[in-house]
Amino acid sequence: MKQRLRMKETRKPSAVRERSDITRAGRIVVKVGSSSLTTVDGGVSEDALKALVDTLGRARAAGTEIILISSGAVAAGLSPMGIQRRPRDLATQQAAAAVGQGHLVAQYVDEFAKHGVTVGQVLLTAEDLNRREQYGNAFNTLNRLLDLGVLPIINEHDTVATHEIRFGDNDRLAALVADLVKAETLVLLSDVDAVYDGPPQKGATRISRVDSPADLDGVEIGGTGSGIGTGGMATKVRAATMAAESGIPALVTSAANVGRVLEGEDVGTWFATRGVRRSARMLWLEHLADPDGRLVLDAGAVKAIAGGKKSLLPAGITSVSGDFNAGDVVELTDKKGKIIARGIVNYDNDELPAMIGKTTRELSKKQGKRYARSVVHVDDLVVVVRRR
Repeated sequence: MKQRLRMKETRKPSAVRERSDITRAGRIVVKVGSSSLTTVDGGVSEDALKALVDTLGRARAAGTEIILISSGAVAAGLSPMGIQRRPRDLATQQAAAAVGQGHLVAQYVDEFAKHGVTVGQVLLTAEDLNRREQYGNAFNTLNRLLDLGVLPIINEHDTVATHEIRFGDNDRLAALVADLVKAETLVLLSDVDAVYDGPPQKGATRISRVDSPADLDGVEIGGTGSGIGTGGMATKVRAATMAAESGIPALVTSAANVGRVLEGEDVGTWFATRGVRRSARMLWLEHLADPDGRLVLDAGAVKAIAGGKKSLLPAGITSVSGDFNAGDVVELTDKKGKIIARGIVNYDNDELPAMIGKTTRELSKKQGKRYARSVVHVDDLVVVVRRR
């Protein structure tokens, strides 16, 4: 059975409420994309990396803790391997990452050393923020590095991640890490200076502030940007929204603007906070996890689960589909297919059909105390609003 994360954490909204507050932030997560760090032929741009490090080095010297999420490992490995374009197959991407990661980190080490800053590399996969032990290790390691004055440089562990467990892009990884380390702000850097209400090259207007998803209704958000990256503006908007919904304000802008960002200037697009902080695990469940099955609920269970304070019991299930084991993620839907929630299931798919419609008391009496548990506990469940 998969280990579960049941860590009790204090969730307080960020003290940073507006752009101008960034100058007083004690801890900031900065994510930079491949397109901002690499040259046209795929190698690392020394000038771009140096400019970024110089700005972050000054902020670190002024007392701000910086956690850097850096893409670029795959891109940095292409040129040494004689590959012209970003490969589509996972094995070659992983090979490029294995070569490029060393090149990229070596340059960061050299440039940050000029500012008297020691850096530490941390590689993560989605599983690291889902399982209790790995989550705790990541949390403790990052905080210890910061306590020791080390600047963590984080990337997805491309050399071992698979399509099933990988984050998919470092923008969403940055949002999860920001929550993990309880950052006060998330800054997402790319080669575009803001979110626009249309194509920037056609005279679109910058969207200065986003207070809710409704502010972006009708706005066409661009997809993947450069040929060497995996993100694009769409992933940055999703990541910024994730952060804002969990109590961490986010700013989307270009790498060229990072100095102005840290000075609190009106650049980029500001995503204001909504709600209180949630655990990285809950963010993962809602936005990243790939469900292995589906549980269809009756009307009473739908109402109870939608309230966000009840566990799912066998009596509320009408049908089961999918191939899953205890500890896997499943979708909880109504009879029409509307997704109500996602959660971590306590039983295998072949156990549940015989449990449908029965109370936990009945099951416990007939099949043993093991069956007195809920199917999905409220602590392992996140309510979502989405329709297939």
